[in-house]
Amino acid sequence: MAVSAQLLMEELQIFGLECEEAVIEKLVELCILYGQNEEGMASELIAFCTSTHKDCLTLETLNSFEHEFLSKRLSKSRHDTSKDKGHRHAGARDIVSIQELIEVEEEEETLLNSYTTPSKGSQKRTVTTPKTPLTKRNASARSPHQLLSPSSFSPSATPPQKYSLRSNRGEVVTSFGSAQGVSWSGRGGTSHLSLKVLGHPEPLTGSYKSMFQKLPDVREVLTCKIEELGNELKEHYKIEAFAPILVPAQEPVTLLGQIGCDSNGKLNHKSVILEGDLEHSSGAQIPVDLSELKEYSLFPGQVVVMEGINTTGRKFVATRLYEGVLLPFHQPDEEDGDSEQFMVLVACGPYTTSDSITFDPLLDLITIINHDRPDVCILFGPFLDAKHEQVENCLLTSSFEDVFKQCLRTIIEGTRSSGSHLIFVPSLRDVHHEPVYPQPPFSCSDLLREDKKRVQLVSEPCTLSINGVIFGLTSTDLLFHMGAEEISSSSGTSDRFSRILKHILTQRSYYPLYPPQEDVSIDYENFYLYAQLPVTPDVFIAPSELRYFVKDILGCVCVNPGRLTKGQVGGTFGRLYLRRQTAGGEGRRSPCASAQVVRI
Repeated sequence: MAVSAQLLMEELQIFGLECEEAVIEKLVELCILYGQNEEGMASELIAFCTSTHKDCLTLETLNSFEHEFLSKRLSKSRHDTSKDKGHRHAGARDIVSIQELIEVEEEEETLLNSYTTPSKGSQKRTVTTPKTPLTKRNASARSPHQLLSPSSFSPSATPPQKYSLRSNRGEVVTSFGSAQGVSWSGRGGTSHLSLKVLGHPEPLTGSYKSMFQKLPDVREVLTCKIEELGNELKEHYKIEAFAPILVPAQEPVTLLGQIGCDSNGKLNHKSVILEGDLEHSSGAQIPVDLSELKEYSLFPGQVVVMEGINTTGRKFVATRLYEGVLLPFHQPDEEDGDSEQFMVLVACGPYTTSDSITFDPLLDLITIINHDRPDVCILFGPFLDAKHEQVENCLLTSSFEDVFKQCLRTIIEGTRSSGSHLIFVPSLRDVHHEPVYPQPPFSCSDLLREDKKRVQLVSEPCTLSINGVIFGLTSTDLLFHMGAEEISSSSGTSDRFSRILKHILTQRSYYPLYPPQEDVSIDYENFYLYAQLPVTPDVFIAPSELRYFVKDILGCVCVNPGRLTKGQVGGTFGRLYLRRQTAGGEGRRSPCASAQVVRI
């Protein structure tokens, strides 16, 4: 469903309302999420403003409009249609709606590109032909175009049309910190970096057997998470004891539990379930009334501590929701290497457009790496996307594994002259790799000795220390998955992205959603070992289909660099300048000096 921001603005101007760009963007999102056209949304918004005596259209007004009117109507329509459509996965409608929002954004970018002329200064790749045959020792001189030969694995390796016509390459779309006037250039191979993968207690380094877990095993992991977070909150807030969930009490009580869905697998403002400690409360559940809470943000699987009234033992009226507590930040020491400033480039696949398998965006990224010479490049999968049309239709003439190896070799050899350290993070969408979460690192046994020093293959998710600066890395689209499931009520202006990121940090997990999104297969025994945050990261990289951003959340700089391609058009990547605080410094300062998200 395409929604025109211009038409929406014209409808509001009929009633004499002038809106800022941010308000119009929010209204476009609401139109798509709730299936409204421009005229219908404008009419309902005017009626709401009139009935509530609001004469100024702000983001706070829109939040009230969504919570008090749109979400209630959506809940009613879901209830009316659930009998015909049967039980579906929680948040399915929201996921489809968010997908529509992504498609609209892609269509708008495609339309803009079709009306523009490539700039005179557009980047052109040059192909150089060596005069002598290449050996392993001088392979670094080979052009990436010679390394990657799409015609060898695809009979229809045609160049991407719309991608090649883009005119906005190199455009900075968002910035953080003192990014103005910064010369984005690293030291490449001349920098001395200390790279360490952190674990809890140790990192995931190899494959494991999956699909053998039993429901009691899952229950045990969930119970441990409830107990661990409950004990932290109990100690932090000086709570004497947690009351049993189903025992009536005349005085206010404090309950510990996990947010669950109703019998239809849904979570909305009127059907919140609190599930008790699965071991000590025998899986007891109680409905929760949220009407007394002024502000809240909840999602399925969230471990919470609530205070309220439980006079009957059959319904809990919550009066207070305790805020989650962060893990401590890493304290740098002498083993963390020097404290010189360094540059990190982050990019996330797909590295091909949806209408081509030629990897042109990847080759352009390699050109940027060789030019800017970042100290570290963190590259997230998918490298060969399971959702690509030629992959889904089995049109490739080589195996998925061979195509991936050719892609990997192109990146490693193509960036050898830059000297940049390369970090490869797999994705559940990498068609050749194990589709289980947490995901083991890629395997690459034929790396040359000179490349082994600068190439690191890590798991998904992963906690990485670079000169004492802690990075949290995940290629799984947490923002997309949790955004479709979260319910909230807020009188402030906090956006959904900030709320979700705060949940991830305070729940101390790379994937706190339960049950998971239907495309994510989780092995909970290994999830408990390898998908928990050992410390609060200094920088959290969470690529998503949703809009790019750089935000400071509770002292952690969170970055969504976007994806390198979006459908048939070019996407974005991120770059950061970092410098850790020297050991023994007073107070904590964020090591992120500046950050940008840039169009490829």
